[in-house]
Amino acid sequence: MREEQANRCGPGAAARACTVREALDRVGGKWSIGILIAASTGPVRFTELERRVEGISRRMLTLTLRNLERDGLLVRHAHPTVPPRVEYTATPMARELYESLVALTRWAERHREAISAARTAYDREHGTSAG
Repeated sequence: MREEQANRCGPGAAARACTVREALDRVGGKWSIGILIAASTGPVRFTELERRVEGISRRMLTLTLRNLERDGLLVRHAHPTVPPRVEYTATPMARELYESLVALTRWAERHREAISAARTAYDREHGTSAG
């Protein structure tokens, strides 16, 4: 996988740019922001994340958690209990993002209606309805 990724990104500056793009894609992904915000305030269980991240499927939660763990943003702690208990904790690197992610989320909430109105006006003007 890493060799495949290196081939796709190329050497040198192109590889660095690719890594930056991939990191931004990961932390700015549809589900990542909610997961990282939840995990940045302390350990959080899988089932709690499932409840807190509205609309996420179990499969997508699992995939996103694995990718965030792979990128060094989350640490997975499996407790040897029956039934198994798994918690996720943000790494210092992810916690550094916390304020920025909260600010971005608040910005989106503040401007939700204006964005919706702008989309409606655009679609009316251009005869489209992009979703």
